Amino acid sequence: MYEQLMYEKFYRSLYRIRRVEEEVAKVYPTDKIKSPVHLSIGQEAVSVGICEALQPDDVVFGTYRSHALYLAKGGDLNKMIAELYGKATGCAKGKGGSMHMIDLAANVMGSSAVVGTTIANAIGYAYALKHQPQDSIVVSIFGDGAVDEGVFAESMNWAALKKLPMIFVCENNNYAIHTHQRERQKLDNICDRARSYGIPAEKIEDNDTLTIYEKIGAAAKALRNGEPGPFFFECMTYRWKEHVGPNEDYHLGYRTQEEAEPWIKNDQLKRLAEQVESEERQKIEDEVEAEIKAAFEFAEASPFPKYPELFTDVFKEG
Repeated sequence: MYEQLMYEKFYRSLYRIRRVEEEVAKVYPTDKIKSPVHLSIGQEAVSVGICEALQPDDVVFGTYRSHALYLAKGGDLNKMIAELYGKATGCAKGKGGSMHMIDLAANVMGSSAVVGTTIANAIGYAYALKHQPQDSIVVSIFGDGAVDEGVFAESMNWAALKKLPMIFVCENNNYAIHTHQRERQKLDNICDRARSYGIPAEKIEDNDTLTIYEKIGAAAKALRNGEPGPFFFECMTYRWKEHVGPNEDYHLGYRTQEEAEPWIKNDQLKRLAEQVESEERQKIEDEVEAEIKAAFEFAEASPFPKYPELFTDVFKEG
């Protein structure tokens, strides 16, 4: 019974993310969505595996491709879609757009359009948590391109030195925009880099939701039991759509459909669907579809920010 309920929960989360992003892709060409979108289609399993292993009080920091993370951690769907529309009811008041998802109530602490920047934010938060009487942990999620940034090396060293209660997750889809990892890094050794700082590191292949859930859950449990952090995981995955936007991009020549096919065949959504009874699966899908429809209606009906909002939430000298 427990296993079946777990499959249903995972399926709901995966299906919800996939369908939200498919609707975003459908609406995007109409120009109702006011910011570029970096879709997580194909990569949902990583965020779902991570977030299902966490507790509500745990904190996550993501990247500009964070729709899946935001939703998997419990971010408000209405506010997310309103943010994409640039509306005042959005999670960043319509001023952040797709790349700046944040929901403090769900402990989604914000994503950034600048590669690697939230890694430093995450270690700062973890350092603060270490000095407070609670067992919350921090998870920092970033792409394989971010490991080439200086902030990655600095943050890993600091986190190891201070034994921070956190988990680093490299969501490796092999591409930094249009450049394959092999063209950016002489060695395929991201986990070895983490180990060089004295951080336990493990590579998880095949985009497997349940494996990610188990590994992240074990690391989180160890941290709560007082084992010094951090931990590091490299989760191999693959995006199905173009770097930014709703289309396919094989015509650009930097990758091929043949490369994508094994990942698409191994779609975690379909794998989890097979573990859920058809009647329950239909119920989940109907509920999710109704929620998505309501979210887009909410965004359509919401107002744009008023002019004075341009001058709020901004840094000002003096």
